[in-house]
Amino acid sequence: MPRTVNLKEKPYNLSDKQISWVENTINSMSDEEKIGQLFFNLFSLEDRKFTETDLTNKEIIEKYHIGGARYQGGNKEAVMNLINDLQEYSKIPLLVAANCDSGGDGACSDGTYIATAAQCEASGDETVSYNAGYVSGVEEQALGINVNFDPCVDIIKNFRNTIVNTRAYGRDTDVVIKHTVSYLKGLDKSKVIKCIKHFPGDGIEERDQHLVLGINNLSIEDWEKSFGEVYRTHINNGVEMIMAGHIALPNYQKYLVKGLEDKDVLPATLASELIQDLLKEKLNFNGLVITDASHMLGMTSSMQRKDYVPKAIAAGCDMFLFFNDIDEDFNYMLNGYKNGVITKERLHDALRRILGLKAKLGLNIEKPKRSLKDLDVIGCKEHKEMQKEAIDKGISLIKDTKNVLPINNKKHKRVRLYIIEGEKNGIYKPNEEFEKLCVEKLEKEGFIVTLNDRGVRAKGSVEKYKKEVDLALVFVDVKGYAEQNNMRIKYSGPMSNEIPWFVHEVPTVVVSFNFTNHLHDLTMAKCYINAYSDCKETINQLVDKLLGKSEFKGKHFNENVWANQFQAKL
Repeated sequence: MPRTVNLKEKPYNLSDKQISWVENTINSMSDEEKIGQLFFNLFSLEDRKFTETDLTNKEIIEKYHIGGARYQGGNKEAVMNLINDLQEYSKIPLLVAANCDSGGDGACSDGTYIATAAQCEASGDETVSYNAGYVSGVEEQALGINVNFDPCVDIIKNFRNTIVNTRAYGRDTDVVIKHTVSYLKGLDKSKVIKCIKHFPGDGIEERDQHLVLGINNLSIEDWEKSFGEVYRTHINNGVEMIMAGHIALPNYQKYLVKGLEDKDVLPATLASELIQDLLKEKLNFNGLVITDASHMLGMTSSMQRKDYVPKAIAAGCDMFLFFNDIDEDFNYMLNGYKNGVITKERLHDALRRILGLKAKLGLNIEKPKRSLKDLDVIGCKEHKEMQKEAIDKGISLIKDTKNVLPINNKKHKRVRLYIIEGEKNGIYKPNEEFEKLCVEKLEKEGFIVTLNDRGVRAKGSVEKYKKEVDLALVFVDVKGYAEQNNMRIKYSGPMSNEIPWFVHEVPTVVVSFNFTNHLHDLTMAKCYINAYSDCKETINQLVDKLLGKSEFKGKHFNENVWANQFQAKL
């Protein structure tokens, strides 16, 4: 018999009165209402929608009785208004989630960025991680959000992996534990449910579970000493929710299921041996398990959707992240229950875990509603100071083997600025003002800046270039998400003139404003810096550090920056 939840124990710690509300609510629900509670819907505040539907938000909630909501886009006022409306429409208050791994910028477009996980690690300061969690929670709570789908507790052993490159706190178990514990202590200052991800662990291979079934190929012993230790720590500390990834753990699965063949290995989201046997039984997790987004190929490539929608719940996941076609998925789940794929016991246990978290949040007492006054904390002075401190501590001088730094506006007056970008229309876009902000800051410091023409192959006379250019700055702002298995530098044309052919001709500084592993493609760089974000504060502090006005303090970056290339250190 699979283990069922105990609402009196952590992470719930509910009173008899709260448990009575959970049980009475479940008993009063129709089968359709029960099925609806299993779903998180993805709402949108922008033109690009994930689910095509003619239904209004109110109609979605009233017809399908959803248990949770997430959303895309929006400034703080738009997000607050959306959440207020959704809660008003809901008979049972909603769990409302955001992805805030680096601060409040994950909750709304004008939220406060603090630091990515990679930046936290580079700082070597747990206070930075704490502040990232603290600001995430405070700004989420101000908007009406009550679940945070972060932090990533992945261990990035594979330097080529870019899907968790900036979201992972390192390649060492102890470092990941130290920073994620600190982050969650900060988050705990707000009334927000903690959700860690992506069980059983990303970062071992280079591929992206959005595009292919993820594989964590660690041995049982190595997994127990790494990811197992991370999850045990957070479970013991009372984390309420764990997001299961579309990632398989084949060595452990074959141990748990005797005779399991390669063709039958499934992602954790569909594998009861990983969710029920390993996570809930062996690791003693008493909280709620939610799937990662169900449109990801790590799940969709496993079987037909009509089968995997109910199978995720049958396997031990308690909530299902996002509809594809709302009516279709709802009926897939309902039919799975009617046909016995989801047993009555499994459904009841999932509902107790879902409503148990709602009771813990006090949603059984009143529906939350936020006001414009609540939004004042978003982007407040205190949070901006935390941002400034985190950026100062994080920016990392990885190498300067030709002693290019510091620069100055006399010796290096004429600057040729090369901007290398990533996806134009991706989920995570570069800062649209990035180029403008870089030029403004450099010109303010007395430099004459010439932007390189993109897409040009001809390099022209080397001697002429050396007479016209005192300093080359290569600013790499490559961002990408779920368009290819790993993101690499892509130049604007074949053998483009922006490829750093000039490193031996003029002083050259290369800076990454996102991914940390670009030395894999830029081994020729002699001065290389990881700055971690492309926000205005980062740009300003980066230039100050180039000028020697401020020291480079981010010294705790991991070995992945060298990309296993000996030339990268030269």
